[in-house]
Amino acid sequence: MKDVAGKVAFITGGASGIGLAMAHSFSAAGMKVVIADIEEAALQSATESFGNSNAGVITVQVDVTDREAMADARQRTLDAFGKVHVLCNNAGVFINGNIADMTYKDWDWVMKVNVDGVINGIVTFIDDLKAHGEGGHIVNTASMAGQYGVPGLSVYVASKFALVGISESLRADLANDNIKVSVLCPGVVATGISSSERNRPDEFSGSAPVMTQQRDGDPSDMTVMDPAAIGDMVLHAILNDQFYILTHPEFQPVLQRRSEELEASFDYWRDYRTQHLNH
Repeated sequence: MKDVAGKVAFITGGASGIGLAMAHSFSAAGMKVVIADIEEAALQSATESFGNSNAGVITVQVDVTDREAMADARQRTLDAFGKVHVLCNNAGVFINGNIADMTYKDWDWVMKVNVDGVINGIVTFIDDLKAHGEGGHIVNTASMAGQYGVPGLSVYVASKFALVGISESLRADLANDNIKVSVLCPGVVATGISSSERNRPDEFSGSAPVMTQQRDGDPSDMTVMDPAAIGDMVLHAILNDQFYILTHPEFQPVLQRRSEELEASFDYWRDYRTQHLNH
């Protein structure tokens, strides 16, 4: 999508952190923006952050796990702007702790928001992205934790690996519809995701593990990035049709080691087949 001026973006988890940064970057590029978020107070603050330049920005309170609420948010978007060109499935929650300590409620809460929430966004808006024939873009916010297994983050890692896989398949499925796809895989960003428990429903109540900034396996020189920089990178990816948005090059050696292990495993099992299966 080479020209985004006048195009409409719908951003979940848009009232703070990376989502709000996307909203500001998009708005500055001339886009109309719908900021969707579960937190009413955050939506008010987001509106105020635009000052007098918010004519093309509206807010919608929505829980991405609620499909009826998502349908209502879609209708409000169409009523306000008529079309949707960019969908950013950015809402997400975080939990950490040893997998042996994770409960069904922990798994259900994270998967419902991080995976089902993205599915709900895609199903809700996919026909609208196709209908106008002007092209579109879907951005799914995953994580570097969707690229390699991180000790102590099993639940979160599972949800983010799912998003990377969904995004890769989605790109192939939409290749003939002029709808591009990006998957955002940031490292540590200065957001409030470590306090996700504030929005945890009672039905999924449980422990509240505390996030540490540095985890086993993380690069020792990792930069904690400003969300504003991430928002600009997402806009750049949309304008230049970049699928992977890898914000932290510090992780490249970690992924290289994973790739080398996979290659070695292919070699091992190729030899096994040659020696034991004769084909």
